[in-house]
Amino acid sequence: MTTDEDKLRALRREIDAIDDSLHDLIIERTRVVERVREAKKGDKIKIRPAREAEILYRLMARHSGAFPKRELSRMWREMIVATLRFEGPFSVSVFVSEDDVGYGDLARDQYGSFTPMTRHVSSRAVIEAVGSGEATVGILPMPRPDDSEHWWRLLVTEVPDSPRIIARLPFIAGDNSPGAKLDALVVGIVGQEETGRDRSFLAIEAEQDIGFTVIESALGQAGFSAAFNQTWHDPDRPAAWAYLVEIYGFIDPEGWQIQSLAGGLDEQVVQFVHLGGYATPLGEAELALEDDADDQRETGS
Repeated sequence: MTTDEDKLRALRREIDAIDDSLHDLIIERTRVVERVREAKKGDKIKIRPAREAEILYRLMARHSGAFPKRELSRMWREMIVATLRFEGPFSVSVFVSEDDVGYGDLARDQYGSFTPMTRHVSSRAVIEAVGSGEATVGILPMPRPDDSEHWWRLLVTEVPDSPRIIARLPFIAGDNSPGAKLDALVVGIVGQEETGRDRSFLAIEAEQDIGFTVIESALGQAGFSAAFNQTWHDPDRPAAWAYLVEIYGFIDPEGWQIQSLAGGLDEQVVQFVHLGGYATPLGEAELALEDDADDQRETGS
């Protein structure tokens, strides 16, 4: 008669065989990534935030069983970042302050446990590190209505290869780190690509206060609506107003919609700059296992 101990040994052997298969697949995946690297040889872009998001969207949609989706997402994030380093040095510049020390945790969750990170006490230093190539990406606080520092103004330039917003953190909802209540934006030197579930940022500069109502009207005419807006004004420079607008959807910097929007504001605007955007993070609902989702539907939560 087979004892419980014999059954346990058999199950452990089965797990070992599955682990070997998983390891073999990781090795094979790495070989394919190396071929991708060869195909992209000479390409300046070493990070594709939209592609990374699409991988996780697809995996979360097809996942089944009891293994938690959050942990699955974290496993894939580590694997994605590990292979990014095949293309050259990859590092992160992180904003830190006495009040909010959790941005490093957000950076670590998204960009890997062993990725080199430098910390800066000013947003300008983070952006300059990315702009100079000292860091591949930079982590900055999500703009809020009560901000005293408007770091996004440092991105308002049309100089080629300037830092742009490329992601929002946390990408995986429900993080339990000390920075769990924080939101951040990631900047890097890469253009925004469409995923089908995006948000975009625009900066608008004017010599007078044109008001957000005017901007909102122009957005509507171009087929867009705003998720967030922020105004900056220097009282020592009366003819200096700037507006940050976060927009639902993807905006092609060269497309007709942004030209339509710019045209609707043309007479009142000094500068109109696309600041990038991000693929929307994974939400609680899509990270819930099917049984959990069923329970939430039954209870109405």
